[in-house]
Amino acid sequence: MESAKIKQSQDVILMEPEQLSLFDIKSKPVFKSQQPTLTMSLDTLVAWKTRIFEYQQQVKGSQPAVQQTLFDLAPTHVDPDSIDPFLLTLQPISFYRMPVDGPGEACLYFVIDNALPLILYVGETCQSNKRWKGTHDCKRYLTFYENLHRVHQLKTAVCMTFWWDAPIATKPRQQLESALIAKWKSPFNKQNWDVWGTPFV
Repeated sequence: MESAKIKQSQDVILMEPEQLSLFDIKSKPVFKSQQPTLTMSLDTLVAWKTRIFEYQQQVKGSQPAVQQTLFDLAPTHVDPDSIDPFLLTLQPISFYRMPVDGPGEACLYFVIDNALPLILYVGETCQSNKRWKGTHDCKRYLTFYENLHRVHQLKTAVCMTFWWDAPIATKPRQQLESALIAKWKSPFNKQNWDVWGTPFV
C-alpha cells in the first residue's frame, strides 16, 4: 500500500513540469498579495491557436457535400455535418445583456474568435435568452483568453453564432451538441481538454 502511494506521488511530480511548460513563470510569491503570475508566452499562444485553427480548417474542408433533392425534406437534426458554425450569422458576445421578452428558444450556440477564426466553445440550451445571463464557466475562460491577447497585443473578435433548428427535446439536442464538440474539438469544452490542454481554465 505504501509503495503504491509513493509511486502515485512520483507520477504527480513527473506530470507537473509538463503542465507548467505552457507558461513562463514570472515570479515566486513572497506575500499573499503576490500571487504567481503565469503567462503563456506569445509564441506558445500562437502555436496553440495555430494547431486548433489547422485542425478545424481541415474539418471544414472535409465537410461532405449536401445532397440536392427535388423535395423540401425536413433536416436530420442529429446530423452534425448539416451545421457549419462559420456560416451562421455572427452575434455580439454580449447578446445576453440586450432586453428580450421571454426565456428564448432551443438552440445550439458556438463561441467563435472570428479574428482567426476558431470555434472555442459549443453549447446547447432550451432557453437562449437565459443561458448566458448567470454564471457560465466559458465566460471566465474568455476573460482569461482576451486578457492574454491584450497582454501580447494580439487581435481577437470573440462573438457567437446560433443554430435555431435544434431539437426541442433535451436528449437529441445534447447528443447533437456532443457530436459537434467531438467533431470541431472546441478547446473550451472539457471533453477536449486532454487534446489542447487547459491554459485558460
